[in-house]
Amino acid sequence: MPELLLELLSEEIPARMQARAADDLKRLVTNGLKAAGLEFTEARAYVTPRRLALTIDGIPEKQPDVSEERRGPPTDAPAKAQEGFRKGLRKDTVVEERETDKGTFFFAKIEKAGEKTRLLLPDIIGDALNGFVWPKSMRWGRGKTRWVRPLHSILAIYDQEGVNFEFAGVKAGIRTWGHPFMSDADIDVSDFADYEKSLKAAKVVISRNDRMALIAEQAAELCKKESVMLKEDQGLLDDVAGLVEWPVVLMGTIDKAFMGLPPEVLTTSMRAHQKYFSTTDKVGRLAPKFVVVANRETADGGRQVIAGNERVLRARLADAKFFWDQDRNEKLESRVDALKDRVFHAKLGTLFEKAERMQALAAELANACGADAANCKEAAQLAKADLSTGMVGEFPELQGLMGGYYARHDGKDDAVADAIAEHYAPQGPGDACPKAPVSVAVALADKIDTLVGFWAIDEKPTGSKDPYALRRAALGVIRLIIENSLRLNLMGAFSQAYSLFEDPIDKGSIRYSIGKEEKASAGSFQIKEIAALSTITEVASDLMAFFADRLKVHLREKGVQHDHIDAIFALGGEDDLVRLLARVDALTEFLGTEDGGNLLTAYRRAANILKIEEKKDSASYAAAPDEALLAEADEKALFNVLNKAGPNIDGLIGQEKFTDAMAALAGLRAPVDAFFDNVTVNADDPKLRENRLKLLSMIRGALESVADFSKIEG
Repeated sequence: MPELLLELLSEEIPARMQARAADDLKRLVTNGLKAAGLEFTEARAYVTPRRLALTIDGIPEKQPDVSEERRGPPTDAPAKAQEGFRKGLRKDTVVEERETDKGTFFFAKIEKAGEKTRLLLPDIIGDALNGFVWPKSMRWGRGKTRWVRPLHSILAIYDQEGVNFEFAGVKAGIRTWGHPFMSDADIDVSDFADYEKSLKAAKVVISRNDRMALIAEQAAELCKKESVMLKEDQGLLDDVAGLVEWPVVLMGTIDKAFMGLPPEVLTTSMRAHQKYFSTTDKVGRLAPKFVVVANRETADGGRQVIAGNERVLRARLADAKFFWDQDRNEKLESRVDALKDRVFHAKLGTLFEKAERMQALAAELANACGADAANCKEAAQLAKADLSTGMVGEFPELQGLMGGYYARHDGKDDAVADAIAEHYAPQGPGDACPKAPVSVAVALADKIDTLVGFWAIDEKPTGSKDPYALRRAALGVIRLIIENSLRLNLMGAFSQAYSLFEDPIDKGSIRYSIGKEEKASAGSFQIKEIAALSTITEVASDLMAFFADRLKVHLREKGVQHDHIDAIFALGGEDDLVRLLARVDALTEFLGTEDGGNLLTAYRRAANILKIEEKKDSASYAAAPDEALLAEADEKALFNVLNKAGPNIDGLIGQEKFTDAMAALAGLRAPVDAFFDNVTVNADDPKLRENRLKLLSMIRGALESVADFSKIEG
């Protein structure tokens, strides 16, 4: 079947926009085809720094013919109504009378021939391009159409012939151009195979995955020759593949004078600013070689390109070395006072005040983390001090990390230095989680202080907006607790953090610095009060609900069912995440057994009957059954088992023997099954009926002491 090929050639598309743009082009065009009734077998999108391309296979030459039936007015309708119905039909349309259960009506059978695909494509493609949304776009020349960058040409071919349409003042054709520096000839193409082959000959690799593979292959060969190893960096590989159409991998050398810098400084200079790959020696230390990916071949084998990149890197590293040497002339603790001039948030004070709160909170968390409280306080006090250093001013990505280096240079305890370096972690799912006790305590203090503070002033994430990265902070707290198996009561931690924001005189409000008074002495601040905080109860409960949502997101990636988490959270009063997860694991294991599945069914049956009868009677049956009214052997047996099981299950849960509690719950299966099989709940005798409904309530209550089974899906 025919194939569609579309290419939009423009000036350079930012690398961060390329993947989404390729997906959007495919989605918009294929949606247009489907809306027109044109099915296809496969669609593939490609993107380079200068072009968006799309090929769609198996598009039919025309729309399918459509046959439909249209009902008209009744046969005894007024003449005008009949005339109006026929007027809307073609002259050759067959109209017949037909009996229905509502009378006799006119029916018209309408045959509509499918339109040729070639005639439909201009509108389908035009609508797709006009509906294209870029994160940032521009207009150029006198045109009013927006695109990411000025558009140079459009190639559009269907069934080996051009598709005629115009977009942004550019007429579509069958011609494209190759690499801007290594190929100056235009290229006429007939289909995708010809297009891909011709572009490769013109020094353009159309596939992003192929460019990535070429970069990795060439880099590995260069590293092997120099006896070094490429430092894996998938994110950088993705970025660089979006910067070149014809990757040429080269290797440069780092001056020995800079190899004494912290390795993170070297890698950040190379990666973030220059898009260079780092290399390591056989033992994993940073090697004095870097890999750069150029976008063209040169007659001298890349020597000038390498020399130019080495020169640029030398200048950046010279700056870094200057800051490294200068920063170490002052002790880190001498920089703490400078935090008084840095506002954390207008309603939450300065970074100096945040550091003070972190000290107090980290000391409170020390015991739960197994950390030394004095070390926690010292690390928290110094955690933000490196923000005023020259190195962090030049390389903001290194905040915290440089503080750790400077603290170690000042002779601080390794645990303190490590905690300063790691207190921002983990910042993402791929980020390593601190393990050292002091590091964990300070990282928790930083994140909990931030979360409680923003909740207290009602600055919470909304929808897709999260300007203060509070979702990331909550996930960081969750990972710190779970991955270190910390027995931490979050509600207590929230309460302690909240108290540190309160004004010591006027509880329920906070004080913050808003700027220097004109006549105040240097370093002093004007202090003003702001509106009352949300209460601790409001903050803690709402924040706990937020954590529940974040926990479900975190655990869903590990295969844990969100409804099992809901079932435990719904019981209330659970803020120990380690204990909560133990309960979730036990519940999941139990529900995977035959006993668990049957008891879940029995719970739903009991709950549904109670819901119906309680609504009908406007009464509750939560009271204990009257043992004297138990008439059947199976209801007596169930009553006895439930009486014994309840206290036993409660005791096992109190001892955190959750698996044993589930085993005790499984013991209810046989008597519950027998009850439902042999006992009529809605007996004719009102007293028996009421008593048996109370027995159902006992079943529901026994199960809900372990988890809220109403939250379980499926």
